[in-house]
Amino acid sequence: MILIALLAGAITACSHAGTSQRSDIVANKPAANQPAAIKAGEAKAATAKTVVAAQSAGAEKNAAGFQLYVKGLRQQAEAAGYPKALLDEVFPTLKFHHTVVKADKGQPEFVETLDTYLPKRVNAQRIKMAREAYQKYQGELTPISAQYGVPARFIVALWGLESAFGRITGNYSVPSALATMAYEGRREEMFRREFFLALDILREGHVKFANMKGSWAGAMGHTQFMPSAFIKYAQDGDGDGHKDIWTNRRDAFASIASYLKTEGWHNGQSWGRQVRLPKNFDYSRVIPKGSKDRAQWLDWWQERELPLSQWQKLGVRLADGSPLPKSALKAAVVMPDDKDGRAYLAYPNYQVLMHWNRSYYFVSSVGYLADEIAAKPALKKNAAKTATAR
Repeated sequence: MILIALLAGAITACSHAGTSQRSDIVANKPAANQPAAIKAGEAKAATAKTVVAAQSAGAEKNAAGFQLYVKGLRQQAEAAGYPKALLDEVFPTLKFHHTVVKADKGQPEFVETLDTYLPKRVNAQRIKMAREAYQKYQGELTPISAQYGVPARFIVALWGLESAFGRITGNYSVPSALATMAYEGRREEMFRREFFLALDILREGHVKFANMKGSWAGAMGHTQFMPSAFIKYAQDGDGDGHKDIWTNRRDAFASIASYLKTEGWHNGQSWGRQVRLPKNFDYSRVIPKGSKDRAQWLDWWQERELPLSQWQKLGVRLADGSPLPKSALKAAVVMPDDKDGRAYLAYPNYQVLMHWNRSYYFVSSVGYLADEIAAKPALKKNAAKTATAR
């Protein structure tokens, strides 16, 4: 079994964990993806940044200390050249959310396994809603799927798991949530960077400030992108000149597809499959858990992946005991719950989903839901158009 942090609420649990993971990944990209406050006018902003850091370190974590911190943020924003009108709109509204700090520091830990996790995350109701959405929005999904080379069922699965098909997107003002997280201090640099990226999004006019809502950690809209993910992946799906992942479903669909394509999605392949291992299986062939970062996890993958034909020779079979498909496709074995749990042959697209959220449980839920969408008999004709090799 694996010890994982779960957040309150079945819908938001994976979403919040995932956005933090995505932010950690995207924030380490080159300077082209950094906010104006960091990549422009650094010399002029240096003093203001020092003030912000000092106030964060010295002030008590309460509303009064937060206001001092916000003054430093404003100085930094002014030094970076943000429009005064934008700053006058945003900064007076910034509020200290004590519940955000409490949620970040006090996430309860539970022993969870896939056998308990999947029924909660991908229950019968969610599968039903996913199939209905897949059918209802074919007119929007089909051209986006073709443009980006990403099967519509994965777009719908991610949409459903991140925001309950756009129904639960968060009610926090994103700038306030990010400023609170930065002030809290545990990951100040990251959240300060996200705060200024949120200002960049507002400056570019993609969303009105009043509509820039998200989770307590700053994850936004239907896709639950952090601002850094928005900057890199968000798309204008309907050609109106805005990238609106808050209220525009086509923009959200295109943004999800853009993310997967950008991170290397292989069209014509699936994500993975549950398999049965032989009694004498060498478990050193399983990708270890506890990698320090994505790079190490990918190294472990590369060291252990084999063609399906090789796994077949090693005694690996489909979950029902039948032979593996005859394919040159390479795969690696992952076991979210170690020897006591399920085993999966993970394909290259598994790596892409692990970039979205580096959690075996999350990836399993996305893949399982996507498979269930395609499994419904009434959808076989449509699903065949975007069928993926298994």
